[in-house]
Amino acid sequence: EAVEIEIKYSGFIARQEKQLEQVAGKSGRLLPADLDYAAITTLSWEAREKLAKVQPRDVGQASRIGGVNPADISALLVHLEVQRRRDVIALAATPVAV
Repeated sequence: EAVEIEIKYSGFIARQEKQLEQVAGKSGRLLPADLDYAAITTLSWEAREKLAKVQPRDVGQASRIGGVNPADISALLVHLEVQRRRDVIALAATPVAV
């Protein structure tokens, strides 16, 4: 029975382990003080509420909040990366005064 369970859930376990590794490597990443968690629709409702209430300083602190799961942290990291890339594109498109 244990082998059957291991086979059945191996994909899920592998995905969770990968998410945990990603978070561990980015736990020191600072979160913007003005981050609107309610606007991040890929976060669970519970995570949005808890993150908005606690206002964590960094990803590591956010990952230790009860009710915020690894999938929420991954979604938060994706959101931050998308915002970073948009900022870079906007900065590159800004005309330079000569």
